[in-house]
Amino acid sequence: QIIVDDDDSKVWSLYDAGPRSIRCPLIFLPPVSGTADVFFQQILALTGWGYRVIALQYPVYWDHLEFCDGFRKLLDHLQLDKVHLFGASLGGFLAQKFAEYTHKSPRVQSLILCNSFSDTSIFNQTWTANSFWLMPAFMLKKIVLGNFASGPLDPEMADGIDFMVDRLESLGQSELASRLTLNCQNSYVEPHKIRDIPVTIMDVFDQSALSTEAKEEMYKLYPNARRAHLKTGGNFPYLCRSAEVNLYIQIHLLQFHGTRYAAIDPSMVSAEELEVQKISLHASNEQEEQ
Repeated sequence: QIIVDDDDSKVWSLYDAGPRSIRCPLIFLPPVSGTADVFFQQILALTGWGYRVIALQYPVYWDHLEFCDGFRKLLDHLQLDKVHLFGASLGGFLAQKFAEYTHKSPRVQSLILCNSFSDTSIFNQTWTANSFWLMPAFMLKKIVLGNFASGPLDPEMADGIDFMVDRLESLGQSELASRLTLNCQNSYVEPHKIRDIPVTIMDVFDQSALSTEAKEEMYKLYPNARRAHLKTGGNFPYLCRSAEVNLYIQIHLLQFHGTRYAAIDPSMVSAEELEVQKISLHASNEQEEQ
């Protein structure tokens, strides 16, 4: 746990795993309902392959600028000049805002945006954003749970949702209220400020909290982005489809191998191994399509 602001109540919790010699790790930012440990499947797999990954839980921030300032101080504290960011939902929006915020002296080397969005107005909640701080925790939890998938689900997705509900229960009123405020406060991403950053957009084809319009908007905003589509996975593919998500993360980070922005220990890179994985993913996608 790390405090970087003058305010002692703002505590960042994080898991920092993998080789410390890596100076450009992959950092995970959770969704509204998530804590740092929702990415445990990624931490376990990626560190096993030699990557350095950091999963974060942000403290209570009420506006995007304050979050970006705190995050920059955290990177300074960790002595990280540039990082790759994987953001899920709200985490992805904050990752884009941070890339925009630091565009004059860039701190973001690349972005993986999972089930994310670029404009908070899609939630039609901008008018209530200022009142979340007044609401009791049970009401806030109800708002968040309203976006979780319901109906028959496969066992992995059901387990993923159970895990997220459990994590949601662990969040206090101010944590939830502040995240919903960040999620719904009127704001959008200015793409011209982050045009040169390599982006992978990861989304699912089954039911998730994101509308088709929000997804289309993301494709328009990042016409050159790589696309990582998962047939299924709901709101939390990193939990219930972790093997596919982890493979897409590796494919995204492959472009930085052998550079100073590699997120992996150079001695662990085996091009043949990754090539085999890419072929197997391609084959499994083709099978699904048939």
